[in-house]
Amino acid sequence: MDKWFTTEKINEDTFVLSEYRHWEETHCYLLIGTEKALLIDTGLGISNIYDEVMKLTDKPVTAVATHIHWDHIGGHKYFPDFYAHEDELDWLCGEFPLTMEQIKGMVIDRCDLPEGYNVDSYEFFQGIPTRVLKDNATINIGGYELQILHTPGHSPGHMCFFEKDRGYLFTGDLVYKDTLFAYYPSTDPKAYLKSMERVAALPVNRVFPAHHSLDIQPEILLRMRDAFRDLKAEGKLHHGSGTFEYNDFAIWL
Repeated sequence: MDKWFTTEKINEDTFVLSEYRHWEETHCYLLIGTEKALLIDTGLGISNIYDEVMKLTDKPVTAVATHIHWDHIGGHKYFPDFYAHEDELDWLCGEFPLTMEQIKGMVIDRCDLPEGYNVDSYEFFQGIPTRVLKDNATINIGGYELQILHTPGHSPGHMCFFEKDRGYLFTGDLVYKDTLFAYYPSTDPKAYLKSMERVAALPVNRVFPAHHSLDIQPEILLRMRDAFRDLKAEGKLHHGSGTFEYNDFAIWL
């Protein structure tokens, strides 16, 4: 069987499972506590992430998505215990603002699909979370406690997860090295700036993005914040103003 996920060990209780065969190069993070495990994002759903997770832990696993987009909740179907932010519950109940044909097109776009994969069988995950999350709530899996940071901008209920003791920040689609998407009707450029202000003020030691290069340093938080600040000062922080290129990232508004 051709291998879909690439698994890398960050430390004894933190792993990243990556989908490098799709252009978005989605990263999912498995955090293993003393009581249970937490899977941050579950990928596209093209291949079974549950089987990969079970190779790494025998503890019960809860899934949580940084936000309810197809490339972050595709594997949620394997995890009946999952959490979601209160502002995106409608997207889990039939009100996502794209059609299934649009979603399927993006799933297979620039993708080295597994042999025999049929995108016609693809489904956009729907369900009721076992816990509804709000800003500043915490998730404790035993020896590993995360603070929920509501960081809208890319999506209404987008969350980052901050592990204060280690200074780990799991940034989802708020921060990564590539083009940041803030042009969809469901995005909010001004909220994006506020979210960048928030994460840039944290004592972060390591940044764990949801896409592309894992070689990313905390200083990028300050540069991205400043880029959004400059766009606001120039009157460009709104939909339709264009794509703005920086050294190792861009902002599409």
